Amino acid sequence: MRKGMALILALAMVLALGACSAPQESGVPTAPQDAQSGSAATSAALEKVTLVLDWTPNTNHTGLYAALDKGWFKENGLNVEIIQPSETGVIQLVAAGSAQFGIDFQESTTFARDEGIPVVSIGAILQHNTSAFAAPADRGISRPKDFEGKTYGGWGMDMETATIKYMMENDGGDISKVNIVSMGDTDAITAFDMKSIDFAWIYEGWEGINAKLQGIDLTYVPFADDPVFDYYTPIIITSEDMIANHKDVVRRFMDAAVKGYTFAAENPSESADILLKYAPELNADLVHESQKFISPKYIDDAAGFGVQKKEVWDRYTQWLFDQGFLETLVDSEKAFTNEFVQQ
Repeated sequence: MRKGMALILALAMVLALGACSAPQESGVPTAPQDAQSGSAATSAALEKVTLVLDWTPNTNHTGLYAALDKGWFKENGLNVEIIQPSETGVIQLVAAGSAQFGIDFQESTTFARDEGIPVVSIGAILQHNTSAFAAPADRGISRPKDFEGKTYGGWGMDMETATIKYMMENDGGDISKVNIVSMGDTDAITAFDMKSIDFAWIYEGWEGINAKLQGIDLTYVPFADDPVFDYYTPIIITSEDMIANHKDVVRRFMDAAVKGYTFAAENPSESADILLKYAPELNADLVHESQKFISPKYIDDAAGFGVQKKEVWDRYTQWLFDQGFLETLVDSEKAFTNEFVQQ
């Protein structure tokens, strides 16, 4: 595996859920055993498919649990098992056929295709990137140029430095004036409290909400402010083999997923309760507040849930190539498809 993909996969895993608990060491169903069918005979009559999450259950996944809970997968003849990732990784499991579907990110899917791994995005979970560089309000950071003279806490990856550099240069800033350190296993909120860093890369809809609940006032430099970084994260992926040889399964799966996320978009409180039903270990206040934030973002300005735009894929792919993170200019039209969502 080339350096670029190794870095982006690691970053994607770190960013997926921030301060939440680590993923399980092996895939484990996250739903109650009787959630999808009332009897073994009923389950046996359904076609078994597996979806592997990118991390532990969170509000990026609520639509899937809504589809499970409302019986929409069953109505489409599917017995869907939702599992958490193993050390093998989502992309590898999906590409190998060990899981038919997975939750991934535009950046890591692009790197996978650059490696010749035949995975395809079949739906965007969020229409706009909700990650951001965040800082405690007293650090005085409101734009990229404000990073000058500050300490960034990250994971020591080239992708982070390249992103900061690009944003700062576009705002008249100088990255040589930024102190970049590794946080190791320390989460951003703890590092802020220790005053060991001034800003970090987080997901506003989870870590940001968690900080707010703790009474921590953060300012944000959203990635979506720059069209280059307003890419799709997270996404639903499958393999080229599934599309070529099991298209009807993909269609039935996505039909239910679209219903689930559309329901979650329209019913944040009820859908939060559904997520908590399947993941009772989560903080209920965090889930409900996060769901309020994220439900409007499932569809947002798109024609319907899951729809992806070629220009979004093209912009970020071109940036990755220009920065030397890709060996080939990955063909966006092969990296994603809108065939299984409403347009």
